[in-house]
Amino acid sequence: MTNETVIFLVIAVVAIAAAAWMFLMLSRTRRLRSRFGPEYDRTVEREHGRVRRAETLLENREKRVSKLNIRPLTTDERERFTSEWRRVQERFVDDPRAAVSDADTVVSETMQARNYPMSEFEQRIDDISVEYPHMVEDYRIAHRIATSDRDVTTEDLRKAMQHYRNLFEELVQTPVTHREEVHR
Repeated sequence: MTNETVIFLVIAVVAIAAAAWMFLMLSRTRRLRSRFGPEYDRTVEREHGRVRRAETLLENREKRVSKLNIRPLTTDERERFTSEWRRVQERFVDDPRAAVSDADTVVSETMQARNYPMSEFEQRIDDISVEYPHMVEDYRIAHRIATSDRDVTTEDLRKAMQHYRNLFEELVQTPVTHREEVHR
């Protein structure tokens, strides 16, 4: 083999390896973007545009949650939590602030019943984002309103209830508001 042939082969091998690496990175990005949706973009933004770092964080979330024993609710649990949720919604009319606080509690209890670890809030957000990436922002907004020290308007509280309901319905895997209730 001539020197030119060896150089050509080395360049070809390096080019193929680089192309394979780029393909793997693009596949990783597509998979994570598809899985996490808006949470993917939020994580990249939070990591100041460092895509590889953000993707590693998202993959670590997946690994962590895969080791947890997250389970669906039993029929009895689903009925109990749904009944609690309806009481919280009814309470909103008379005491919106307390109802939002109760909604936060019901969502937390539902997560706990499904075996989500209930450590700090940010860890809960990360854990929830793996299975419910489109609900994470709802949870963030609702929790921010529920725990706010500032005066919040009734409209803010109403929105918090809607955000909590969105997540709650996903957690119990059933709608809790009937069409006729929404139209009223």
